[in-house]
Amino acid sequence: MVSLKKQQELQEAMQRFGIEERDLEESFIRSSGPGGQNVNKVSTCVVLRHRPSGLKVRCQQERSQALNRFLARRLLVARLEAKQLGELSAEAQRVAKLRRQKRKRSRRTKEKLLRLKFLQAQKKSLRKPVGSSDIE
Repeated sequence: MVSLKKQQELQEAMQRFGIEERDLEESFIRSSGPGGQNVNKVSTCVVLRHRPSGLKVRCQQERSQALNRFLARRLLVARLEAKQLGELSAEAQRVAKLRRQKRKRSRRTKEKLLRLKFLQAQKKSLRKPVGSSDIE
């Protein structure tokens, strides 16, 4: 089950973005995928629709309907945040960071790196190998 602290955090986030329970339309359907008899017989998948924004979220991560209800609300808050804040949202910042990391280095940066590597290699080549004659 979900801890009380996490539930309170979710409620605060929902209030921050103006999401009220009466604005949510919730329906339950049978999940698909692994889970055996529980998944085949019980409607554990939660479909949540926020009427004012028209956002629709579907959650079937867990086998428990109660846990999926919590996760669906959390997902809805995250999507509304991304929609309202745009580039300022945490998700957008994470994606931008990944793009920066995967971006190719400029020619100048590559040359600088190669020059530093070459200087380091020269330093190492000047070192004497450790041998038995050095210890006296």
